[in-house]
Amino acid sequence: MYPAQFDYHTPSSIQEAISLLTRLKDDAKLLAGGHSLVPMMKLRLAQPKHLIDLRKVPGLSGIKEQGGAIAIGALTTHYQVESSALLKQKCPILPETAAQIGDPQVRNMGTIGGSVAHADPAADYPAAVVALGAELVAEGPKGRRAIKADDFFKGLLTTAIQPDEILVEIRFPSWPAGTGMSYMKFPHPASRFAVVGVAAVVTVDGKGACSKAGVGITGAGTKAVRAKGVEAALAGKTLDAATIQAAAEKAADGVDVQDDPLQGSVEYKTHLLKVYCRRALEAALARAKK
Repeated sequence: MYPAQFDYHTPSSIQEAISLLTRLKDDAKLLAGGHSLVPMMKLRLAQPKHLIDLRKVPGLSGIKEQGGAIAIGALTTHYQVESSALLKQKCPILPETAAQIGDPQVRNMGTIGGSVAHADPAADYPAAVVALGAELVAEGPKGRRAIKADDFFKGLLTTAIQPDEILVEIRFPSWPAGTGMSYMKFPHPASRFAVVGVAAVVTVDGKGACSKAGVGITGAGTKAVRAKGVEAALAGKTLDAATIQAAAEKAADGVDVQDDPLQGSVEYKTHLLKVYCRRALEAALARAKK
């Protein structure tokens, strides 16, 4: 199908884009990579009267170290994340996550900001964003503000970004020495979206005990969430097989697991969450000990 008719805007600055968004309100949609919005437009599930293309706005892409954190521009593509030498060294879970998104065509065009702002419940990045404790920077008429990852994802395709704001950057804090990271998912065979996905970040001290942990869940529910029960079960414990298994059993706690005739029952997804949580924790622990 073809999209419904719309007016196309190409702002040359973030201020111009915000002005357009403020003026056009609900009649406008933002275009980043287009891999979420354009299919919806072709199916006429979305019919914006105005399309605001952000791709010519300078300063919205790139990866850099800044103030003890790594800042990634919202229009940075999945491939740029996947291939970044800086991220492979400092925050390897992000390249690992990006490499599992879609196919090469999607990774060459799709953007980290577009994916996160769209908040698809089966998207991959949100689990890593939550597990790492990222801050998401939105800009609107009143300037910029930082939103904590735990407060960002509100529900199905819903975030804390206001209608007149644009996600411009994601900031990932540095984690201490002795940290290992892993993202694992059970992908849908056609779309490659996560039926369930688990991002695990663990820090171990010199005695092998867990001094810090972050675990994010995607796919099973209506939004990405922090697995607080898993994190609590790891805190201060020596991470042997029994401890990891016991923690992974709490992977579905606090997750609004959805029954889906095409992807599986609540019981099936709950089982997958526990399995993939254990695997992600095991992989993260092995990397932390290197």
